[in-house]
Amino acid sequence: MIRLVFALRRKPTLSRAEFQDYWLNKHAPLVASFASDLDILRYVQTHTLTDPANAAAQKARGDMEPEYDGVAELWWASEADLTENLRENKAAQKAGAALLEDEAKFIDLPNSPLWFAYEYPQINPSPENVIAKPKSNVVRVFFPLRHQSQIDEADARHYWLTHHGPIVRSHGQATGTLCYRQVHRANSALDIAIQTARDTQVDSYLGHAEAWIDRGNAPRTEEAKTANAAFIEDEHTFIDMHRSTIFFGKEHSIIDKR
Repeated sequence: MIRLVFALRRKPTLSRAEFQDYWLNKHAPLVASFASDLDILRYVQTHTLTDPANAAAQKARGDMEPEYDGVAELWWASEADLTENLRENKAAQKAGAALLEDEAKFIDLPNSPLWFAYEYPQINPSPENVIAKPKSNVVRVFFPLRHQSQIDEADARHYWLTHHGPIVRSHGQATGTLCYRQVHRANSALDIAIQTARDTQVDSYLGHAEAWIDRGNAPRTEEAKTANAAFIEDEHTFIDMHRSTIFFGKEHSIIDKR
């Protein structure tokens, strides 16, 4: 499957609460109404928590970008299927135009980057049913990252996947991580079209790391502290923290046809 990642900043005229309310109660039903036309397999909204944990996670890593107000994610069976549907299906084209028109009502589109990506599970439950529901203790950690400029993109991806990933996996039990995935930008030919339509001014990220933790049962042991220190130390070897961010959120599953 291929995933569209859309990191959202709200229009400056809206509060975060107003933005998230419109997104969930007005925009989500519109997306759901076009699920068949667009062949959407899954659609999830992650609403950023207004929580001191965001600032704490950023402070631990240095001077980072401001958190986003949320992340929209949509999944399709394949890039080829999506490309063909958007090119040949008039209903899909009309649906895309209608969604873009509504996005402009509440999203600061130029400052909300979006890109297609592929996921690489690292700590993965079976079945894949972990979700940070609003009334649960589980939260989703969302870490959009850019690599350091002196490192080649391919080398940064390789390091992230083959060196950093194993470090996180090795400490999974100590940190109580329920699920951890790396989601790498696909560098898809589709990126330019969706970005141009939204006048996107912000560069895409190399991808994002995502993890789910149960804050009600989060370990507060020396092992957990050691693990978090190891994560952050290794992140600094390849991530440009000044051009990355991290935040916690709650998920709303709107469409799931898996």
